[in-house]
Amino acid sequence: MATTATAPALPLELSSTRKPRRFALARRTIMTPILLSLLILAIAGLTVLTGSKPFNQAVIDVFVRVILVVGLYVFIGNSGVLSFGHIGFTCLGAYATAWLTINPLMKRNSLPGLPEWLLEMRLPYWQSAALAALFAGLAALVFGRVLMRLSGIAASIATFAVLAMINTVYSNWEDVTGATSSVVGIPIVRTIWPYVAASIIAIFIAWAHAISRSGLALRAARDEPTAAAASGVDIPKERLVAFAISGVVMGLGGALMAHSIGVVTPDTFYLGLTFTTLSMLVVGGMNSLSGAVIGVVLLSALIQALRWLEAGVPIGTVTFALPKGLQEIALGVIMIVILALRPAGLIGNREITLFRGNRNK
Repeated sequence: MATTATAPALPLELSSTRKPRRFALARRTIMTPILLSLLILAIAGLTVLTGSKPFNQAVIDVFVRVILVVGLYVFIGNSGVLSFGHIGFTCLGAYATAWLTINPLMKRNSLPGLPEWLLEMRLPYWQSAALAALFAGLAALVFGRVLMRLSGIAASIATFAVLAMINTVYSNWEDVTGATSSVVGIPIVRTIWPYVAASIIAIFIAWAHAISRSGLALRAARDEPTAAAASGVDIPKERLVAFAISGVVMGLGGALMAHSIGVVTPDTFYLGLTFTTLSMLVVGGMNSLSGAVIGVVLLSALIQALRWLEAGVPIGTVTFALPKGLQEIALGVIMIVILALRPAGLIGNREITLFRGNRNK
């Protein structure tokens, strides 16, 4: 397996990108999502072979994080704008699937403020996950109409404001979200394969956007904003497209996260999850789909190891346990080291492939 550099999508290249050229680009780059999907399938197969329920749940958590970090990559990686607000769309997706799948009697007791048609509705988890993803994507489209006119630190601060606003609304809207109380009764999906399928779908969505004309235009604006604008690239529009697509992926991740644990609270989708997912993207490589997935796998393995050590590991007659909260400190230290030694992340701007010398143009 080799890695190949991702060449900047320059305006000159963009102007000559027609269907035959894009089909050739798709053929040259298709191995990246295929190899990443095979990695996901290999992890799932190993999990099934072990037959361990705790390990099964840990791997489900990994796949949920893959969806979320890939969703971040769709916008951050292609636009170069750091977003602190995407976990807000994860929250929207999680609560949407809760509204659609909880027993109607339980909803009437705990969430009486929901519309009558929603109180009576109860869908299978896969249908609710799809609708929750669309709901989050629509919300991202609405917010993005305003936010995508901003750039740099102003845009990042504005996305954080969106996260804070969603968290505040969901933490106080008692009749609809249960406020700070836990919303329970969400059907729990223990089998690993729906999460595998959703992870692979997210990877291919990110790849398809990256090789599309919109993705090429957005990366051109990221690398050469002045030249891209002069070549006719509508930068706010292309950012909005990526923002909405990433909102869909984040909503899908939120829905599956809700079905993996069976309970949701607003604080689950706030600063802690924001920091964790951004750390994984930065460590792997913000400008690389491969980096997004590999960053999740590596840091998830580290987090799980630290959790086991925090819980205590018996060594003879002594139980060795690390201080609580060490995993957050470890993530911070790793981010500092990676940014100091490899500012572009472990994978950098490259993608995994079977062939050397093919540029992802």
